[in-house]
Amino acid sequence: MLIKALRIGLGQIIIFIDFITRPRKLKRSAEAQAQVEREAAGLALYQFHACPFCVKTRRNLHRLNVPVALRDAKNDATHRQELLEQGGKIQVPCLRIEEQGGSRWLYESKAISAYLNERFAAQ
Repeated sequence: MLIKALRIGLGQIIIFIDFITRPRKLKRSAEAQAQVEREAAGLALYQFHACPFCVKTRRNLHRLNVPVALRDAKNDATHRQELLEQGGKIQVPCLRIEEQGGSRWLYESKAISAYLNERFAAQ
C-alpha cells in the first residue's frame, strides 16, 4: 500500500515537472505543418500517463509539434488488449505506425524518438 502511494506520488511529480519544463514546439509553415499532420494521422502512441519513458516520448512529440493519438494502455482495457494482441507485448511506450496497409509496432523510447526525429525534425 505504501509503495503504491509512493509510486502514484512520484508519477504526479513527474507529470508536474514535465508540465512546467515542456519544450517549445517546432515552428513550421502552415503547409509544412499540414503535411506533418497528414503523416501523423497513421501514428498512435500506447502509453501510461505517468511512466517516465512515456513522458520522455510525449515531450519529443510536443517539441517536434507532431499530433499523435495517445492510447492509455493502463486504464483502457481495449487499448491494452490491442497492444498485447497486435503489438505482441504490454510494454510502453509503443508507437503503432500504420503504413502501406499494415501496422508496425515500435517499442523503446529511444527508438521511437529516433524514428520521430528522422521523420519529422527536418520538415
